[in-house]
Amino acid sequence: MSIHSYHHRTSFGDCDPAGIVYYPNICKWLDATFHDWIRGHGGHAALCAQLGAMGLGLMDVHVKFRVPIRDGDQLAISITRVDWAERSLGVHYQVAHGDRICAEGTETRGVFIIRDGRMSAGHTGPLKNLLAGDG
Repeated sequence: MSIHSYHHRTSFGDCDPAGIVYYPNICKWLDATFHDWIRGHGGHAALCAQLGAMGLGLMDVHVKFRVPIRDGDQLAISITRVDWAERSLGVHYQVAHGDRICAEGTETRGVFIIRDGRMSAGHTGPLKNLLAGDG
């Protein structure tokens, strides 16, 4: 089951000299999928304004590469699950080309606020409420 999917056709510019997608591009597509998802709820700037947050920032990322992705592959990057904690959310992804799972990843994100003059992770409950119904 997928909470949200984003599609991307790879191009020559996404690849290394061997014709295999350069791995940082996969992280870029995970981020694009997250932002495409929240766009359906007003987008990053609108959500941050509602939350009094500076950003919905990345704290950690892990990607497992299963098979090479090549020039011309039509990818579906899907958010498969969101794990909510008090001050972070874990967003789980699957990158597929047709029936072939190419990569799986997890981002840990926070709702960054300014507290006592410093940026820190705020409570995620208000964000969860704004995204209610999507995971």
